Amino acid sequence: MREPELIIFDCDGVLIDSEVISARQLIAELKGYGVEMDMAFVSRHFLGRSYPVVLKEVRDRWGVALPERFEADYRARLLAAFERDLQRMPGVVDTIGALRLPYCLATSSSPERMRKSLEITGMTALFEGVAFTASEVARGKPAPDLFLHAAGRMGVAPEACVVIEDSLNGVRAGLAAGMRVWRFTGGSHMAGLDLTPPDDAVAEATYDSFAALRAAHPALFRASHEVI
Repeated sequence: MREPELIIFDCDGVLIDSEVISARQLIAELKGYGVEMDMAFVSRHFLGRSYPVVLKEVRDRWGVALPERFEADYRARLLAAFERDLQRMPGVVDTIGALRLPYCLATSSSPERMRKSLEITGMTALFEGVAFTASEVARGKPAPDLFLHAAGRMGVAPEACVVIEDSLNGVRAGLAAGMRVWRFTGGSHMAGLDLTPPDDAVAEATYDSFAALRAAHPALFRASHEVI
């Protein structure tokens, strides 16, 4: 197997513990329009997908006509919730700092949400110039476009990339791009869920913390005593 030359991080649910906030907010907002769903449903069907795609599925599946203001209102309340509650994943900054190889970010979030999320969690500088969003490609996850775009921008062949994803749609996108995929299940939105993946979304490996990921791949990281 080819040695990794680039690590591609998803953002929500991997770098930041945001998905439980987003899911609870979405569930609460949609309940006001008669749409009932739970965390397990959101995790299986919506995580890793762009917001316009989620709203289209809600309209198609439930036949709900959401008002034009719904998206803007939801985004505003979500960012306010992020300001109060958003945290980065334990160990993620140290993990990125110890990497021996290049990395980047590829997210389904809007550019504004990504920017705000990194700002709130103090990670803006880590991804300066190496952050890509679904707004830059024709198709979002589970299509491979975003990951292929990120690899192309970073100048690395797909087969030399490792994608770190939490969502099933993200795993599918990484596999469709011909990349190695490691699933991260350390986010609080994963607690209590059945994490058994369907046959089309089986990652090479699964890690419930960045400590576990680093322990499994020590050659990719500098030891604590090494000078950068």
